[in-house]
Amino acid sequence: MTDIDAATLVDLVRASHLRLHKLVDGLTDAQAREPSALPDWSRGHVLTHVANLATAFARVTDFALRGEQVEVYEGGRPARAAAIEAGAGRPAAELVRAVVESDALLEQAWAKAGPDDWARPVRYRDGVLLDTVWCRWREAEVHAVDAHLGYEPSQWSPEFCAHLVEFLTPRVPEGIELMLSPVDGERAFLLGGGREVELRGHLSDLVAWLAGRRHGDIDGELVELNPWP
Repeated sequence: MTDIDAATLVDLVRASHLRLHKLVDGLTDAQAREPSALPDWSRGHVLTHVANLATAFARVTDFALRGEQVEVYEGGRPARAAAIEAGAGRPAAELVRAVVESDALLEQAWAKAGPDDWARPVRYRDGVLLDTVWCRWREAEVHAVDAHLGYEPSQWSPEFCAHLVEFLTPRVPEGIELMLSPVDGERAFLLGGGREVELRGHLSDLVAWLAGRRHGDIDGELVELNPWP
């Protein structure tokens, strides 16, 4: 896992939250209905998902701190999907308020965690509480791009790019040794094993491609990737 301690990671997520709040400030109803970068999802869908996940992780945190484990979403993935559809068409002001308030709820839950609490078990990926913080960082950064409100992969930090590459390594197809070679002086990444494929481009473009998001020019064979892990 990328070498970032829990307190620093929470601060990075808080910064991602604040960035998204600025992006959605002044969002209009018309903009909320416009397509996002995700197939079949409007901006309202993206913002509803972001808000609902924060609320869900706040609940997971509260239970974990009591020594209990719960599913991320009550009712599982069907309930998750239904809640996103139900909330996506809300007025823009309600969507923005949901994002801001759910982020605050999550940060308040995390504030109750001591240094040893991050190792408490949770049902999210059968991991520990800190895994939910890593997930929230990914979701906040990637969906800020998906919202199509001016935030681009080129604005991802090298630290975030390194973490996302690590998380998305399972996307590399079997039998492929993929070398991501940034042209902007950042570290290279060697993923998988087998036939050698090298891609060259700016780090953020390489990582955006690996994440299935829009990207700039990349030199090399863009192999078909596995689904998100």
